[in-house]
This record gives sequence, C-alpha cells and structure tokens, in this order.
Amino acid sequence: MLGIAAIGLSSCSTSRGPVSTDGRLLSPEEAYRLGKLKNKPYVINGRLYVPMQYEETKGYQETGIASWYGQETLDQHNNQPTAYGETFRPDKPSAAHKYLPLPAVVRVTNLENNSSIVVRVNDRGPFVDDRVIDLSAEAAKQLGFHAKGTARVKVEVLNK
Repeated sequence: MLGIAAIGLSSCSTSRGPVSTDGRLLSPEEAYRLGKLKNKPYVINGRLYVPMQYEETKGYQETGIASWYGQETLDQHNNQPTAYGETFRPDKPSAAHKYLPLPAVVRVTNLENNSSIVVRVNDRGPFVDDRVIDLSAEAAKQLGFHAKGTARVKVEVLNK
C-alpha cells in the first residue's frame, strides 16, 4: 500500500513531491486540498485512497449516507480551494467524494424524500467511514436534509 502511495506521490509536479507556490514541500493532506494531486492516489490520516479513472465510472452508482460540510467547519472551508483547485462556496451546490475522478458530475437522490440534484464533484471527502458523499450546505438544503445533517442517498455518475 505504501508503495502505491509513494508511486502516486512521486508523479507529482516535482521529483520531491507536491510543492506550494512558495516552494515549500506539501504534506499529502495539504496537496489534496490544494489540487496538486487531483486524480492521483493520496493519503489522509494514514489511509491510502486511490481515485477511479474516468473509464471506470461508466454506470457507477452507490447507495449510502450523505452528509454536508458541518456548521463548525463552514468558516474553515469557505473560500478555500477544493481538491480540484476551485474555491469552495457553501452557498453553491457541490460535492466531495473519496474515489470519483475530479471533476465528476453526479445525480444525488435523497432516498428519504425522493428529491434529487445534479452536482459537480470537485473535492475529496468525506473521510468518515460510513459516508459516501459530502455535499455543500446549499446542496443539502436542496435535497431537504440540511436540518437533519445526513440522509440516505443514491449517487449516480452522469457520463458525458
């Protein structure tokens, strides 16, 4: 496993690994957050994640628990770069996924009320074992689970 991480990390922008704009070597956690690793393997909290390739996503769907970036982290993440390098805005629909390639477009259906939304996956997460997708606050509102915090959902990749 560590060998895979080393190979993935070694293929970043320099032979030393991902580097910040000021030339400082980034940790894997910083690199994924700043979009330096995009669709390469990455390590968060000592766990290796290997993103899917686009060709692997044809017909991909999964069912599980969705959450949204919690109130206590809104200030921390608001206007920060996503793993794809875009600015995170909790007031705009978006999503985070551990394995889907960035960016990806998915339909998320709340199985508790049958509402659905199409969102762009532009970030990594959620790094909680029982969660399949993290949504922005706005996406959670549109799906009707903002107040509850989580919902059982179906995630379907919409291929081009």
